Amino acid sequence: MNKRLVVLGAGESGVGAALLGNQLGFSVFVSDAGSVSQVFINQLDAHNIEWEGGQHSTERILQADIVVKSPGIPPHVPIVTAIKDKGIELVSEIEFASRYTSGTIVGITGTNGKTTTAMLAHHVLKSAGKSVALAGNLGVSFAKAVADENPDYWVLELSSFQLEDLRDFHPHIAVMTNLSPDHLDRYDNNYDRYADAKFNMLQKQTSEDYFIYDANDKDIQKGLLRNGPKSKCIPFTETTIHDKNLKSIDMNTIDNASLRGTHNAKNAMAAAAIAHLRKLHLQQ
Repeated sequence: MNKRLVVLGAGESGVGAALLGNQLGFSVFVSDAGSVSQVFINQLDAHNIEWEGGQHSTERILQADIVVKSPGIPPHVPIVTAIKDKGIELVSEIEFASRYTSGTIVGITGTNGKTTTAMLAHHVLKSAGKSVALAGNLGVSFAKAVADENPDYWVLELSSFQLEDLRDFHPHIAVMTNLSPDHLDRYDNNYDRYADAKFNMLQKQTSEDYFIYDANDKDIQKGLLRNGPKSKCIPFTETTIHDKNLKSIDMNTIDNASLRGTHNAKNAMAAAAIAHLRKLHLQQ
């Protein structure tokens, strides 16, 4: 009997996880408490994936071997609590997708600037001659992308919601652009809980991995003290990357006249650090 995969949420993330699970041979059921967009209905029906909208059929959901929770679903709704109480494995779409790719993952999070940084990182890696795909909170879901391609590198833009319910996921290169209060209603108006959700990306990193971050961001500094990552830390400012190996920074690889101002300079420096880590540490 195929393993039973239940996906909570029939949006971009959930349908992506369903398509990947179906491709992998799982018995897939998608459940959404709200209405389901016709676009996603068409995708599910085209692959003969069972789904429901407007409700969660608790009895069927609790027969799952693994549940993938879409990022838009809060962590304490009754169906999620019931899944946890029964001891069913509950993971994010990011966690699920990461188990089925061999590509090197570059994960980019932060309150602001992560889209620009992700696009720059994609550009510099592609310019270096490696196959690279952009996914996550930007473009298609990670799971949908994994179902369709297998590049050398993944550049993932990741929100705090997407970084919940992780188990083993860890990017080889993690980037945090900055931190400021956002989405606090999700975290009981506790800023530290929001920041720590971002730092979930680092929890399973090892000494062979890298963490690139804004050296001047005081809230990132506080998060570092609370979370203590094991990865190699590479702080940057708008003018400097603080790593002994990164001695020559060729900013021409990401030069763009539209990227002006301190924030954009920092985004560019983060992308430059990614490019040089690839050149100095990741070439095979």
